[in-house]
Parts: sequence; C-alpha cells; structure tokens
Amino acid sequence: MNPQIVIFGANGFLGRYLARHYQRLGHEVVCVARHREGWSGDGMFLEWDGKNPGPWALALEGAERVINLAGRSVNCRYDERNKRSIIDSRVDSTRAIGAAIAACRVPPKLWLNSSTATLYRHATDKPQDEWLGEPGEGFSVEVARAWEEAFFAAKVPGATRKVALRTGMVLANEDGTVFDVLRHLTRRGLGGTMGKGDQRVSWIHIEDFLSAVDFIAADPLLDGVFNLTAPEFPTNRELMRAFREEQGVPCGMPAAKWMLELGARVMKTETELILKSRWADPRRLREEGFRWRWPQLTGALADLEGRLGLDGFFYQPERRSAGVRVWTPGKKVAAGFR
Repeated sequence: MNPQIVIFGANGFLGRYLARHYQRLGHEVVCVARHREGWSGDGMFLEWDGKNPGPWALALEGAERVINLAGRSVNCRYDERNKRSIIDSRVDSTRAIGAAIAACRVPPKLWLNSSTATLYRHATDKPQDEWLGEPGEGFSVEVARAWEEAFFAAKVPGATRKVALRTGMVLANEDGTVFDVLRHLTRRGLGGTMGKGDQRVSWIHIEDFLSAVDFIAADPLLDGVFNLTAPEFPTNRELMRAFREEQGVPCGMPAAKWMLELGARVMKTETELILKSRWADPRRLREEGFRWRWPQLTGALADLEGRLGLDGFFYQPERRSAGVRVWTPGKKVAAGFR
C-alpha cells in the first residue's frame, strides 16, 4: 500500500487542499471530519465527533502522517459560549487523537498539529521567531496556548514525531478566505488602510504552505514548533496597497477602528482578526534550507488571481508527448522533431 495520510478537519479550507495534494501524489488519504459538507471528495471519508474514540482510530495504525486541523472557526463574536466552544473544539480533538495514537500497535511516524501565529505578542520593533518569540495576551493567545499544551502533553510513543504548525494567514483564491474577502473589498473601493495600518501581517501562499508541510515531514530530525509564514511581513497599509495594485483600483476608503467595530458587529465577527499584529518570522524553515516559491506578496497575489478554487489551483494543462508519431503527406515524422 502507498503511505497513508490521515487528515482531521479535512472538510475545512486547508484540509481540502491537503487532501487533494496528497491524493495527486498517490498517497492513501483518509479524511476525518464531523460531517461531509465541504469535503473535497478525495480519499476515504470517516466521521467523528471530535472528542470520543471511534472507528476512525483504526486509520492511525501504521500511518505515515497524521495532520490535525480540527477546530471551530474563530470568525465569530467572542462571547463566553463561543470562546468555550473554540477552545474545547481544539483541545478535545487534540487529546482524542493523542489517546488514539497511544493505543496504536504500530503508531504513526509523524503527527502534525495545527496552531496559530497569533500566539506571539504584538511587537513593533522586531519579528517573533520560534526560539525567542514571546507569547502575547488576549483570547487568541489563550486559544493557541491551550491548543499547544494539549498537543505537547499528549503521551504518545517515541516513534511518533510531533510538530506544531504556527500558521499565518494562508492565501488562496477560495470563497470565504482572507484573499477572497480583501479582493472583493478592494474592488468595491473599500481596500484602504484598516485601523492605524501599522499592524504586521504574517501570510503564506497556499502552494508554499503545502510545500512547507512536506519539507518538515521529509526530515525525521525536525520536531517541535515551526512558523509557517512567508519571509516578508507587510504592514496592513502595504497589504492593502498590494491588493489595490493587483486589482487595478487607484484608491480605497480607509476604515477607522470604530468603523471596523461597527462592521464586525453586523458581520458577527471580531476586529481582532484584522487589527491584531501578526509578525511571525519563519526562522526555522529558513535555517533548515526551505525555499519559498512565493516569498513576496505582489507575486503571490498575481499568481492566485488566475487559480480560482481547488480545481483551478491544481489544474495542469494536458501535454502532448514529444514522441508521438504523426502522419504528414509524403512522409512520417515524430512530433517534436520536425
């Protein structure tokens, strides 16, 4: 059998792209989620409740990789009920996977668990890397710390390598994602500076996200924490300018903090998702020799513009074989050698 990849939270944005990526590479893919809605159709689907043992645990036996992305979306109002649900969905799922791995006769080789670059403090003087970065304050930091504590506290066999992925904003031309929302705001003339505009933005192109996951997985000596972000850290002002230039919009209406607060209430979300500075330096990836295909924002936005959705991102035009024999009047020649 081909190496088996088990993806939890596989019906979410990143889960769909990872499932398609590994399916195309010829891996056996097992997608685990609470429901089928959003599943890409790649691989085998198994249902779970996110906290209790079940038949899904059998898929972990001898798996090449286990990737946990499960957790309720943070795109909501932070009332006490939603806060509790956001934390519990991450901690409970992580603990359940850890218990299942501990019970395996042949444990997985690698367990990759999602985390977030919002863990770091709001720094204005320098980026925060994996070695020297300091945790910040606020609910998003509370979520990140609880998530990682559950992950690293899980008692799994020594044969299972563990890596936490502190991921920045992943850019892909996908409905409902950051790229999609900011592009539509820009086209409507609303792509101006948000808040003070000096908050840093840690981002990564979806192609580099997939490559970084594979890069980490390929080296059996890599474990611990990795920042999955691009090496460029634009401010919000620079980010919105790049979107305007890509969309050919000369200007955009700026949004003061009070305007964002009002809009967030209407849209039932939080301004923290926009106003908090995320300045995570991917130091470990850089020092280990990872090479980004899209290290700069302008190039990343231009590339994504023509790669709409999951099918558009993975689309490859058919290529004609150079060795096919073709007939022309009077003689036979090989295509590609005329």
